[in-house]
Amino acid sequence: MNPEPVLTRELLARQFARLGVRPGEVVLTHGSMRALGWVCGGATAVVQALLDAVGPEGTVVVPAQTPDNRDPSRWSHRRVPEEWWPVIREHLPAFEPALTPSAGMGAIAERVRTWPGSARSGHPLTSFAAVGARAAEMMAVHDLRSLLGDRSPLAALERADARVLLLGVGFDKCTAFHLAESRIPDLPIIELTAVIRTARGREWVRYETAGLSDHDFGDLGADFEFASIVDGFLRQETVGAATGRLFPLRAAVRFARDWLAPRRHAHRPALSR
Repeated sequence: MNPEPVLTRELLARQFARLGVRPGEVVLTHGSMRALGWVCGGATAVVQALLDAVGPEGTVVVPAQTPDNRDPSRWSHRRVPEEWWPVIREHLPAFEPALTPSAGMGAIAERVRTWPGSARSGHPLTSFAAVGARAAEMMAVHDLRSLLGDRSPLAALERADARVLLLGVGFDKCTAFHLAESRIPDLPIIELTAVIRTARGREWVRYETAGLSDHDFGDLGADFEFASIVDGFLRQETVGAATGRLFPLRAAVRFARDWLAPRRHAHRPALSR
């Protein structure tokens, strides 16, 4: 039970600081408003509190993915009748970083995406968004063939010694694990399509990329959490009514690489993202 029936920006900022969020750092945030409880000011107040916690030199980053931006025959997050596919292919709007909403990422992520002065990476399927001092730097590189790999913002976050904040969500939402997965040799290659804006106007493009899967991230996270508590990597506190977990992205990627490699080589799953 949340001891504070009404959560405010000021209270949340104090709780983020108690969890260990430090001024000046870069924080990759995955959060659930429902898990937090009733927040006066909603997602805006949560983002304000995060920015208060990291201060003017810090940066808040979120996933801003757009799972609709691929052929409807490859949609896994929702199904539509097959007879709709031709219409969708003809009319699906092109990805535009400033306009295209994220889908399924939650209210906190969407509020960061729309924050004044925010930056967004340019991938039409697996973009990130950021606000703060290093937002543009973190979002600068996101190659089409690197969904969540070394030419994506995840690698920039690793270089910046960012930390991951899981706020009322589990390790199955930990996007950073995909950076480790993408570095495993000989992953299956899949072909995806996306609608983008080019000099010729709206255009479908095809690209090849490593097939990624999060089907076992819950199990991976449980093992990582146990090891991290033993080693002192992970901080855990209650934030509102939610469990907040804070840990170094580098440590998560290092652990995940060793954990995932034998499993991906054994099963070779490929999930179109």
